[in-house]
Amino acid sequence: MQNDKDSMTATERRASIGLASIYGLRMLGLFIILPVFALYAEHLPGGSSHLMIGIALGAYGLTQAILQIPAGWLSDRYGRKPVIYVSLILFALGSFVAASADNIYWIIIGRVVQGAGALNAAVMALTADLTREEVRTRAMAMIGITIGITFSISMVLSPLLNNVIGVPGLFALTGVLSLLALGVVKFMIPDPAITRFHSDTEASLKHFGAVLSNRELLRLDFGIFSLHAILMSVFMQVPFVLKRDGLDVAQHWYIYLPVMLLAFALMVPPIIIAEKKASMKRVFMLAIFLAMCAQALLMFGQHSLWGVAAALLVFFTAFNVLEATLPSMISKIAPLAAKGTAMGVYSSVQFLGAFCGAAVGGALMQFVGGNAVFVFAICLLLLWLIVASGMQPPAAVRTRLYHLSEMNEAAGLELQKQLAQLQGVREVMVVVAENIACLKVDMQGFDEAAVDKLMMKGA
Repeated sequence: MQNDKDSMTATERRASIGLASIYGLRMLGLFIILPVFALYAEHLPGGSSHLMIGIALGAYGLTQAILQIPAGWLSDRYGRKPVIYVSLILFALGSFVAASADNIYWIIIGRVVQGAGALNAAVMALTADLTREEVRTRAMAMIGITIGITFSISMVLSPLLNNVIGVPGLFALTGVLSLLALGVVKFMIPDPAITRFHSDTEASLKHFGAVLSNRELLRLDFGIFSLHAILMSVFMQVPFVLKRDGLDVAQHWYIYLPVMLLAFALMVPPIIIAEKKASMKRVFMLAIFLAMCAQALLMFGQHSLWGVAAALLVFFTAFNVLEATLPSMISKIAPLAAKGTAMGVYSSVQFLGAFCGAAVGGALMQFVGGNAVFVFAICLLLLWLIVASGMQPPAAVRTRLYHLSEMNEAAGLELQKQLAQLQGVREVMVVVAENIACLKVDMQGFDEAAVDKLMMKGA
């Protein structure tokens, strides 16, 4: 049994960095138009309808939500890299369609095609193929951190680049970068020696029933749906608010840069408290409440740039905390056998929320008025607060993965029984077909030395 938990190999590090960059690049292409798109689209034929603008902004989320899990299954059958290649080509094609569009309807088509390039599940599966179980969590964390950094960078770069190349140029740039990413996948990321299903990262059809009937997981799914719906609705209205307050679109980064830097710093203490002090639910509820306060502040303070900046700072601090804690809570709550399925459903619902938020935000602006977007966000957050209040505080646990030597089913069952009896072990899953043992263990009191000793005896 290989048991090197301390560091990644050079190959694992190269693969993790390469895959994180591919994932981040794709998210950059989706995020970078958020601060400037609505202002650009209103001048296009068909763009006088805010409903159409909202659909165009969020259209990628609909196809992404529908195709993400099937793309993961296709990667099991036809290989990870071929699916990633097709996804990048589709994303580039959609970007070029949107870049050349001369009306809102062709942009919607381009955004739909962008979303069809659903590579997320295939990237996660390839990450699992290329990393040992002992360092897989670290590799996944690199991808998560990359997404967060990409989002913050996008908010600042968007107005700056828009001033130089415009929104069509932003679409074209993401298309070119997607094509260049093909080379990264080909030459930087190794080919996996074995492609197999990974229950900790991939969705399984047989576990959908358990995931969709788990009330605690459904609460979290509703949460990520709401969070991204509100995010997209915010970017339907806030660019117009900033412009109305006298800030030209090329200067919007004056607000976004300090807000993103401060929000990134302010998110750290709450997350540490949530994880280290076993205060996940309290921090979680506080973040939802602060996000709701931020929407109220946006509505009542929208005629002052300082008021808008303060509201955005509170919102993005809360957003960052929620974005970081929700996947952690999914991992703590989901049964080990269904963890990959739970994450797949969660991710699909996240993209569905992005589509619904943009479309509803546009409809409200079109038929009710701009303030209705903030009322919608406040009501959705209040509903989320009520839904979340009934959740059970997540146990202070973490998941550990261990690589196993070859063994038969009987030996696997015996090892699972012995591991379940060890101090600090909450749940055990031994998957002989994947050569892994997955343990959900207490943050405090877990005797890892006993696990190592038991596995060495069975090796």
